[in-house]
Amino acid sequence: MSKLLIVGTVAFDAIETPFGKTDKILGGAATYIGLSAANFNISSAIVSVVGDDFPEADLKMLQQKNIDTTAVEIVKGGKTFFWSGKYHNDLNSRDTLDTQLNVLADFNPVVPESYKDAEIVMLGNLHPLVQLSVLEQMSVKPKLAILDTMNFWMEDAFIDDLRKVIAKVDVITINDEEARQLSGEYSLVKAARVIEKMGPKYVVIKKGEHGALLFHKDQIFFAPALPLEEVFDPTGAGDTFAGGFSGYLTKTEDISFENMKNAIIHGSNLASFCVEKFGTERMENLNRGEVQKRLQQFKELTQFEIELS
Repeated sequence: MSKLLIVGTVAFDAIETPFGKTDKILGGAATYIGLSAANFNISSAIVSVVGDDFPEADLKMLQQKNIDTTAVEIVKGGKTFFWSGKYHNDLNSRDTLDTQLNVLADFNPVVPESYKDAEIVMLGNLHPLVQLSVLEQMSVKPKLAILDTMNFWMEDAFIDDLRKVIAKVDVITINDEEARQLSGEYSLVKAARVIEKMGPKYVVIKKGEHGALLFHKDQIFFAPALPLEEVFDPTGAGDTFAGGFSGYLTKTEDISFENMKNAIIHGSNLASFCVEKFGTERMENLNRGEVQKRLQQFKELTQFEIELS
């Protein structure tokens, strides 16, 4: 069985949307990626760091999903990374109210020996040099290294470090705004071509409620997002997408462009669940029947017959 190595934050979030607000709840990129990928019954491990204020019950919940947490470092006397944000009425934009790096400020990831040969590595949003250090610890070059990043790391202070890690990965997943910022191109097609020249063979551009695009050389694939009646909390949707994408590729052991199309659909499908509740609640309680039923909805949404004359 192929193995998936996940690197990213395990954190606390406090979220406010037009539908309500939460106190500190479980969050973090690696958490969402792990919970999403767990739907494929694969072997996965999270590399992250938390303080001793992090509930043991949350670690046990991840373990019950067959996620190896032995590489989640617990810093005695330390506090877990915390983020607080408020979403605007359209849920597409938000204001960060508070960011406390805490133990993340001095995080030096250590890849467990049993995952140094993982076939697929999913680098969740973190400092580019932290992501790079994980790749350098692998004993075998992964079949697929996937990078998720954000506009914060595209600022002048970090751009050189970001370019170093981009040059080492096979896939990059970013949103449309970030693709434009990174490439300097407004057209997403042109943006993808510029980013491919930086190193990745595949570029995934996420467009939130408007779906996702996959680029590879002169090939393009588009997957819609499932229209939902209610969206409560978009936090973690992009990471859930990345978890579905990487989890499906790990399960199928097929990293061809054609199979990546399916991975995009699976990622979009799982992300559609994430937004239905605050935080990780929906992903923690998701069952296979629900996932399969919604996959059928995706199929019906996108399939059609047309005569070409």
